Amino acid sequence: MNEIITMPTGLAKRFNLGEYAEEAIVVEDTIIRTPNNLHFIEANTLEVDLQHLKADCITPVFAKDNELTINHAAFVQTIQEAAQDFFRGEVVDDAAIRVSHIIKGRIPEALHKPANQLLESDKTLYYERCAFSIDVPTIWQDVNGNRLNLSIVGVRAYNLQSLYTKKSPELFKLAIGFKNQVCCNLCLFTDGYKEDLRVSSTTELYKAALELFNQFNIAKQIHLMQQLGNTSMTEHQFCTFLGKSRLYQCLSTNAQKHLPRLLLTDTQVNLVAKSYIKDENFGGTGGELNMWKFYNLLTGANKSSYIDSFLDRSLNASEIALGINSALHGAEQYKWFIE
Repeated sequence: MNEIITMPTGLAKRFNLGEYAEEAIVVEDTIIRTPNNLHFIEANTLEVDLQHLKADCITPVFAKDNELTINHAAFVQTIQEAAQDFFRGEVVDDAAIRVSHIIKGRIPEALHKPANQLLESDKTLYYERCAFSIDVPTIWQDVNGNRLNLSIVGVRAYNLQSLYTKKSPELFKLAIGFKNQVCCNLCLFTDGYKEDLRVSSTTELYKAALELFNQFNIAKQIHLMQQLGNTSMTEHQFCTFLGKSRLYQCLSTNAQKHLPRLLLTDTQVNLVAKSYIKDENFGGTGGELNMWKFYNLLTGANKSSYIDSFLDRSLNASEIALGINSALHGAEQYKWFIE
């Protein structure tokens, strides 16, 4: 671990970089943004803007006391403000927002109208699930030939929150990591993810976001990703991984407990195989596949996840890539997947 990662002046003071980084003065920086046709998550999601969430969507309530939830718009706006305050002096983009599972309703005055006679003013809607990504394009690093921007990703899914009771702390998922600008794949590691963030107000949400940003070791993640490019697996080992991954889904719960977790579905494993053949950036037919490309095949397949499982599987992709990378160097834990 002798490599030194240089980052823009001031960042090392805000992160616990330790041996991974030193201060550097940026003379000139080029901001690169992702083309609009690339999305950090796909599945069955719809792209919306913050104004739509504010103006057109109702806010669900807790059924027993009629208390308001923290709605999607408040969630996005709170994290946007936290990012702008924490990364003061950097460029912080507006949130790219994706939603799914629309819940339609109607106002009380229109309860007895036939559906074909409803006016737009009679209708209500909100989305059960929402995910957003906020890029900080002035904090970036080139890893194995790919430009990676720092990115903050949040997930809110009402289906994971019981709304049939009295108001209680509400569940959010929040992550900070890097996004590959070639394909919008999210690179997420453990110290950048809060999978069970429970708060009762936007003030608590704001504080929790700042704590997550502060504890994230930006240079350590870059170092780990760079190391993936130094190791390769053979095509035979890759095919073994595909087969064992399909086999994993059929194992009993008890048998799975004795192996590292694998959250990718059979469909996503098939996408990994297809991308190995066809992906122009990370494919690897006919020879060795370095672990950076393997990692991006996993994160690319994860973009087909539904919003509520997207971040968990993104973290799991990192666990798998790093685990198999270690197995290729003799570690035992993930060896089952490649032998």
